[in-house]
Amino acid sequence: MNVITEAELTKGKRTMKKCEKFFACIVSLLFLVGLASLTSAADKKPVEIKKNDKCRVCGMLVSVYPGWQCEIVFHDGTYAAFDGPKDMFKYYLNMSKYNPSKKQSDIAAIFVTEYYSTSMIDAEKAFYVKGSDVTGPMGVELVPIESAEKAKVFMKDHKGRKILKFSEITAEDLK
Repeated sequence: MNVITEAELTKGKRTMKKCEKFFACIVSLLFLVGLASLTSAADKKPVEIKKNDKCRVCGMLVSVYPGWQCEIVFHDGTYAAFDGPKDMFKYYLNMSKYNPSKKQSDIAAIFVTEYYSTSMIDAEKAFYVKGSDVTGPMGVELVPIESAEKAKVFMKDHKGRKILKFSEITAEDLK
């Protein structure tokens, strides 16, 4: 019969406590790394559109249309630039066609140029007016507005047909 001595029992307890502290540190570290990655995605800033950047859907120069520029920024630091929200949504909704090496899960942030301020804003927080009398580089365009209230005013002033949120836009809305 094997008998465990008091010294061996005490040594085992100390080892167990060291393991518990080690695992607690690992869990805390993983939590902090995860929190940091969430913060960095939320803090993403728009990339400066370069003079020669072409729309990934139609091929037009994006810099020529500062009031309509949009971009998708990826976690790896690359980006895709667009000359208007309609082309950006075509790309976003069918990335396998336009960029088979990327997936929506690779996206860190999406930005659109807000109609009134002409500032880049978070595309997922914007409201889009469909069917207005305001046209973009490719003709009839989804017009990004920063708030629902301003979108309602825009829709009334510019004969818009519908206000959509980012998540509501489908391929049918792009025709």
